[in-house]
Amino acid sequence: MVGITVNSEPRLNPALGPVEIVERKGIGHPDTICDALAEELSLALCRYYREQFGLILHHNVDKALLWGGASQTAFNGGRVIEPMEIFLAGRATLTFKGVVVPVEEILVETGRQWLKTHLHALDAERHVKLHTLIRPGSADLVDLYLRQQNTGVALANDTSCGVGYAPLDELERLVYGVEKHLNSASIKTDHPEIGEDIKVMGVRQGEHIQLTIGCAFVDHSIKDMEDYAAKKAKVVSLVIQQAKRLSNKSVAVEVNTADGDSKDSIYLTVTGTSAEAGDDGEVGRGNRVNGLITPYRPMNMEAAAGKNPVTHVGKLYNIVAQLIADTIVDELPAVQEAQCYLVSRIGKPIHEPQVVDLKVQLREGVATHEVQPRIREICLGHLSNIGSIQDQLLKGTVTVY
Repeated sequence: MVGITVNSEPRLNPALGPVEIVERKGIGHPDTICDALAEELSLALCRYYREQFGLILHHNVDKALLWGGASQTAFNGGRVIEPMEIFLAGRATLTFKGVVVPVEEILVETGRQWLKTHLHALDAERHVKLHTLIRPGSADLVDLYLRQQNTGVALANDTSCGVGYAPLDELERLVYGVEKHLNSASIKTDHPEIGEDIKVMGVRQGEHIQLTIGCAFVDHSIKDMEDYAAKKAKVVSLVIQQAKRLSNKSVAVEVNTADGDSKDSIYLTVTGTSAEAGDDGEVGRGNRVNGLITPYRPMNMEAAAGKNPVTHVGKLYNIVAQLIADTIVDELPAVQEAQCYLVSRIGKPIHEPQVVDLKVQLREGVATHEVQPRIREICLGHLSNIGSIQDQLLKGTVTVY
């Protein structure tokens, strides 16, 4: 029996407060690269296990470290001196019914393919070394995982929690939308000088928004300091145009605010990411499941990327909590804001959380008891359908970074 509490709160939305902060690390940020490669490996293992054995086997490949390389930038094109190295670690089923799972080959193939697809100036063969540090899972967790095959009920392989909220407010939509716009295929076609390592920090004070953007530029497409300044100004212009589509507030934009007056003091890269020389990365240090870093909202420190999508509640509960909050707001006009908190217990069915706590901000004149039955229905519906999340992840309709 799932115990669900529904509480009405007078104010959940930080957009109603005097100050708000929102951040997003773009697709080329070293931390996001780690999230992406861990998740791609998990999904590739899921596909292999299903195709070969008819079921997804135990794995958790949610540990990754990007050790930055070394480069020498130059106007009109520099070079990578030492490649970045990415270490993917975790646990997986390496053999099943006498069949050896080619984990290393799967890792290298999926990792290189993702890098080629998403980092337009990076040579995934020469600029990156991929390392496989995958060992078999512990016997007790493997047994717990396989027990579901007998019962048909997925059992949580951790005691963990998940959170979600809805809807995104204006600043959150703006920060998310700006990064996605700058990293869109059309922008890269028109402006190949813009790298993928883009970080957007949004600060709202009253009715004014300040966007501070870190944007890696690709040196091959920059002729000199004057050209750099012009192309940086173009990024400001692109952001302002996008901001006008997403916000009615006054928005100020600054790009690469640490730049100096010489080539060695500007954000110039060979590959479009600071991972080539200036920064390292790690799974779980970047965006949450909704793609944002939101210190004014409920947040969870779980690294969702790379965890298996069948029993690992550190992944599933963050996703389903977000789905529950989204559905409540979408289907109930009386609910302005919703927050969902879930807690699991290891070894218990994943569709039966230990705690389900829902906080809602209701429109004026609406009482909690008027919406509580439908909120419970929505919550129980998503929990009973939690097994479908694995298919949504494999189709790409749900992401975790």
